[in-house]
Amino acid sequence: MVEWTMAMLMQHPEIMEKVKKELSDVVGVNNTVEEFHLSNLSYLNAVIKETFRLHPALPLLVPRCPARSVHLNGYTIPKGSRLFINMWCIHRDPRIWENPLEFRPERFLNDVDNSNHYGNDFRFMPFGSGRRKCPGIPLGEKLLFFILASLLHSFEWRLPHGTVLDMSSKFGIVMKKKEPILLIPTPRLTNLDANC
Repeated sequence: MVEWTMAMLMQHPEIMEKVKKELSDVVGVNNTVEEFHLSNLSYLNAVIKETFRLHPALPLLVPRCPARSVHLNGYTIPKGSRLFINMWCIHRDPRIWENPLEFRPERFLNDVDNSNHYGNDFRFMPFGSGRRKCPGIPLGEKLLFFILASLLHSFEWRLPHGTVLDMSSKFGIVMKKKEPILLIPTPRLTNLDANC
C-alpha cells in the first residue's frame, strides 16, 4: 500500500503538495514525524483511504459460507455456498461513489465517522467486516500511516528522467502493482543533522 499511495501521489502532484503542506504545518520543517503527529494528519489519512478505495489490498474478501439457505434481494443463496465479496467492484461502483475512478481524497474528509477501515460502512471495507475482518488492522494502519508520513515529510520524490509511471496491477490474493515503482528521493528537511 505504500507503493500504491506513492504512485497515486506521483500521478497527482497537486495532492502531493497538499500532503507536504499538511506535514510541514503539523510536524514542522525541522522535525521528523513522531507517532503523536499522526492523529493531526487528516489529509494524509484521506489520501490513504482513497488509495485503499481504488487499490484494495484484497480485491476479493475472505469467502463467506452461509449456515442456512437465505433469500436476499430476490436471490436464493443455498446453504454451504461460497460467497466472495468483490470489494474492488464495490469501491468503484458509480451508484455508490461519485466519479468513482477519480482519485479524490477530499471525499473522505467530510465523512470522518463512517469512513474507517473497520468494516462499519459497507461501501468501504478494504479489510472486510465482522468476524472475518483482518485482525491486524490497527497495527497495519498505524505502520502504513507512519511510514508514509515519514517518507513524504523527509524527502522530495521524483521519477527518473523519461520514466512513465505504469499504474497497471497484478491480480492475486493481494493486488500489487504490475511494475514496481522507482523513485528518486532528495532530502527535504532543512536541519536533518540536528535531529539525529
